[in-house]
Amino acid sequence: MLQQRIQDVLYESNSVLLPIEGYQNEPLVSLEQAVEPLVAIFDQETLQRNVWVAKNRCKKPADGLSQDESASIMLYTFEWNTKENSLYFILNQTLRMEDRQKLKPWFLYLKLFITALSRLPSIVDTVYRGVKTDLTG
Repeated sequence: MLQQRIQDVLYESNSVLLPIEGYQNEPLVSLEQAVEPLVAIFDQETLQRNVWVAKNRCKKPADGLSQDESASIMLYTFEWNTKENSLYFILNQTLRMEDRQKLKPWFLYLKLFITALSRLPSIVDTVYRGVKTDLTG
């Protein structure tokens, strides 16, 4: 599983994409509301179950985030039944598309997710990563 996520870099293109515009103007909503536009992309039952699990695991976040903010980060990290069906995989795939209109259903989730990430405290530390793939490109 970890190897699949590390090799996600293999899907990167060298093209310069336009900035994502519009999500910043969206209201900050609950995680349930943020994923409503995504039911056309994901199996609704699986999506709702994973939202429920994430929110229940994030009842009292110790990091100063709201339950919904913390759960939005956790939902992104979940590995679903297959990698290709996982929220992180489909979101990353959509973020790499040149057609920025494909991101519109993601705007409410992106607003919540990016708000949560921006509220986390910054730390300075070293991160080590081992990869069995040639990344020199």
